[in-house]
Amino acid sequence: MPDEPLLRVQDVTKHFGPVVALTQVSVDFWPGEVHAVLGENGAGKSTLMNVMAGFLQADSGAMEWRGQPLPPSPPDVLRDLGIAMVHQHFKLVPVMTVAENIALDRMGGTQGRLDLETVIAPARAIAAQLGWQVDFDAPVHTLPVGVQQRVEILKALAGPSDLLILDEPTAVLGPEEVAELIRILRDLAAKGRAVVLIAHKLEEVFAVADRMTILRKGQHMGERLRAEADMSEVAALMVGEDPPRGAPVTGEPGPVRLKVESLSVKGDRGEAAIRDLSFEVRAGEVFGIGGVDGNGQTELAEALAGLRRYAGTIVRPDVVGLIPQDRQREGLALSLSIEENLWLGPVVHGQAGSGWWLSFSRLRAASDESIQKYGIKVGRPQDPVSSLSGGNQQKVVVARVLGREPELVVALNPTRGLDVKAAEFVHQQLRAAAGAGAAVVLISTDRDELAALSSRIEFLLAGQWAASLAGA
Repeated sequence: MPDEPLLRVQDVTKHFGPVVALTQVSVDFWPGEVHAVLGENGAGKSTLMNVMAGFLQADSGAMEWRGQPLPPSPPDVLRDLGIAMVHQHFKLVPVMTVAENIALDRMGGTQGRLDLETVIAPARAIAAQLGWQVDFDAPVHTLPVGVQQRVEILKALAGPSDLLILDEPTAVLGPEEVAELIRILRDLAAKGRAVVLIAHKLEEVFAVADRMTILRKGQHMGERLRAEADMSEVAALMVGEDPPRGAPVTGEPGPVRLKVESLSVKGDRGEAAIRDLSFEVRAGEVFGIGGVDGNGQTELAEALAGLRRYAGTIVRPDVVGLIPQDRQREGLALSLSIEENLWLGPVVHGQAGSGWWLSFSRLRAASDESIQKYGIKVGRPQDPVSSLSGGNQQKVVVARVLGREPELVVALNPTRGLDVKAAEFVHQQLRAAAGAGAAVVLISTDRDELAALSSRIEFLLAGQWAASLAGA
């Protein structure tokens, strides 16, 4: 092992208003290691990574780079030093192509003409090595969310990065892609880089990490070497208790709530995303739809929810709720407060008054009730919704969608990027919706999630059914 860590974090503390995100956290990151940072949503993992990469400034504490003091610096300065970060929530320019986004990230202070192909050649090589099918000429906004995540990973891997931070990089990858990414990360560490990985899935962490740091409620709970770590002990340090486990929804289904016949849907570029699908979902049933991301899942969910044009027949109830897969881009108004996001449901659907008249007392009572019922951890309801952890942001989305008591719920990767406890909370709410008589369509790339909830499961491949299973 080298004599000194590549990056040393010492006694870092960070507040967001009254919320303490980090409390005197200290950790060393060594070259040649994959170092996993574990914890629930809201534990402070992303905050710590954003401080390390220069996107946030700590309230107190210090950092050292290669044994020398590292003053607070903007991300571009730290990137030039060799600190790169892949964010959980994308930092892409939607109207630009994949190639242009990668080139934009690599330009820095470059002047004069750029040869685009030369700049993106390393990214092309890495994509080929990973076996990723990426259209470098496609505008980013036309790509499925899983492919957009891969573009973010390519951006970081394509440049010189002595310390590479990845915030939930496997959240949108299938099992084979995860295995290949793990191999790549191990190879990067073997070549002397420090790889820092934020993750929730312990199986993936134990497959790749050399060292683990566990955070809980902004505090450093311990550090373990993988060779000496016990998975149950690490899980206990993360959550402080054994998380509840549910079971698939069972019981006798009720009447048909959703009937789909010969459904075909086009993608954003006019390609056939869904091809001649037919199925029914009954009241009290959770119908699971699996498959690798990019096989028509987003287009199907949007068609079922009435957000995308289609050919064929969809017979659905009047009240439909959609839980989107990207809570920040599609599920929340980040410029508004927590309570204002909760108000959107009652306002849009006429539950807060009639005509131009709105009852703010009724709205505030409804938002306070939702915060209490769904266990949303807030400083004040008037705080920006962007200040919440990912798990609590998702609770806001779920509260607004299910608060209308929809007869049909379409959930698209509803627990993507959530920790065990937050994911189980979402599962409980979907079970409760089915138990109350709703038909639930669960579209997920997580097979464990499908098995945990679904009454029956179908798999999408190139917009068609590939295989079907009874729920476990």
